[in-house]
Amino acid sequence: MRVFSGVQPSGALHLGNYFGMIERAIAWQARAEEAVYFVADYHALTSVSDPAALRQSVREVTLAFLACGLDPQKSLFFRQSAVPEVHELAWLLSCVTPMGLLERCHSYKDKTARGLAASHALFAYPVLMAADILLYQANVVPVGKDQKQHLEVARDIAQKFNDQFGATFTLPEPDIAETVAVVPGTDGQKMSKSYKNTLDLFGDPKSFAKAVMGIKTDSTPVADPKPTEGSTLVALFSLVASKEETAAYVADLAKGGRGYGDYKKELLARLDARFAPIREKHAELSKDPQLVDDVLADGARRARLLAAPTLEKARRAVGIN
Repeated sequence: MRVFSGVQPSGALHLGNYFGMIERAIAWQARAEEAVYFVADYHALTSVSDPAALRQSVREVTLAFLACGLDPQKSLFFRQSAVPEVHELAWLLSCVTPMGLLERCHSYKDKTARGLAASHALFAYPVLMAADILLYQANVVPVGKDQKQHLEVARDIAQKFNDQFGATFTLPEPDIAETVAVVPGTDGQKMSKSYKNTLDLFGDPKSFAKAVMGIKTDSTPVADPKPTEGSTLVALFSLVASKEETAAYVADLAKGGRGYGDYKKELLARLDARFAPIREKHAELSKDPQLVDDVLADGARRARLLAAPTLEKARRAVGIN
């Protein structure tokens, strides 16, 4: 069984990235026969226009994965742009992808509504994502609930290609942890760099604390019970605490008598305790810049060897020999 997933290098990694993908990717590393992960720098071009920032972000994502427990000897980790085969496959897939399929994708509508330029790249994002997955014949793809539709599109495209040209691609299955399907940001919406509502994993401690203390809450008086249904504080607390501890946190909120500041401080303490070891490892690994270069170079070599047979099979299927 081959597990495949990736993350965009479009800024500092945050809790949404960690709980939505990285944590599960590291867990799959110990269970899967093969674990293949990548930094989606081509995808990042839909929102990042600073070349230096993109290059630095690729390095930061790689370093973050290593700090979180990625073992390059057990997992294949590479940079998307180091495997040019993905673009040829994306074109072959584009030739069988109905426009209506892409027009129904909610991510494009959501991002353009929030101000991102309505580019062809943003519109065709699901096709390149399909190429990413299908090029490596992935069996399982850990994704957040917000990416489920894109994986369904990848399956639809793969099936359409297989129906038209013969069995070529494996149909991937999603691995979605419903309990952390959407990690809320400081404003209660999905945590996203696009929304500027993130809690960064490796940022300045003071800035992290300020962001936690700035989480949006209502104006319930100190003495009154606090609403817990749909609470951002509860959702974030549950990610770093046991069910029993979360239940006690919820009960205390519902009881009243304390201000939101107290609950935010409790959440901050939990988050700091959870991520302290990862942050310490990140700081240690940062002292060896060559490590990132070596991991990405080896990953690129291995990824291209893995990708070549699939692309050749797809080329022959359509008549390009």
